[in-house]
Amino acid sequence: MSDLRARLSGHPLDAARLVLGSTLVAGDVLARIVEVEAYGSPADGPWPDPAAHTYPGPTERNETMFGPAGHLYVYRSYGIHTCVNVTAGPDGVGAGVLLRAAKITGGIDRVRTRRAVEDEDRRLAAGPGRLGQALAITLADRGIDLLDPDSTVRLEIDERVAAVSEGPRIGISKATELPWRLWLTGHPSVSL
Repeated sequence: MSDLRARLSGHPLDAARLVLGSTLVAGDVLARIVEVEAYGSPADGPWPDPAAHTYPGPTERNETMFGPAGHLYVYRSYGIHTCVNVTAGPDGVGAGVLLRAAKITGGIDRVRTRRAVEDEDRRLAAGPGRLGQALAITLADRGIDLLDPDSTVRLEIDERVAAVSEGPRIGISKATELPWRLWLTGHPSVSL
């Protein structure tokens, strides 16, 4: 197991800290991750989290989250938005990191075509649905190994981050007290 995969295999909040500030590469588009949320395990796991997709245990929809850390977990929210996650936690446990917002740092013209909106550059991937659309990630991408240098979608870790803020996760109704949302303090591409 690579050192990076091993580091993503720990607590999902530690994995979220590792992913924050890193770059997701999807084809010719580069996105620096500026906001994330950690999600824990099923009720019988090490980090019970009733807000997590893993909470009921493995299903056809969430099975990727129970595999090795460092893979792409993709789901559709409200039947519209494609949300992008990095799997975390030990193999077989189930945990993840939702990518909430990013700053597009390469391929901005491609993203403008995909998004077809008049948003400022800093807002093009400010929100989980916007991020998925900006990177053209679909349900067919579920399971991609983000740590494989030959993957069509890759995660390039950069641990040189400035100040990080933390607070409660957004848009959930369970486990709302957990301060498992992290963002680069003051970054203009954060979703809220």
